[in-house]
Amino acid sequence: MSDLHRASASPRGVCDIRCRRLLFRCWHRGTQEIDLIFGAFAERAAYRLSPVQLDRFEALLDCDDTDLFDWVTGHCKPPPAHDHDVMRMLRASHSGHTKG
Repeated sequence: MSDLHRASASPRGVCDIRCRRLLFRCWHRGTQEIDLIFGAFAERAAYRLSPVQLDRFEALLDCDDTDLFDWVTGHCKPPPAHDHDVMRMLRASHSGHTKG
């Protein structure tokens, strides 16, 4: 049995694989600002998020970078489908890094 198969056989292993994929997606979005915001957040929070929160976070990654930037920075309110606890965590995380 390969290490990857063995790791995915347990719930923690599935989370590890899912979180590693999520980290990669966050750091390779294409827009440097979103890479920095989402990548840094994912490194701090991904392994602490519940499966439902991971679903919400992954759904955010399907959105346009320009929209994500505006939502996280507070330039505009996210649509109801994306106005949830994970978005609030992202906003809090981002505002904590931009205050001097």
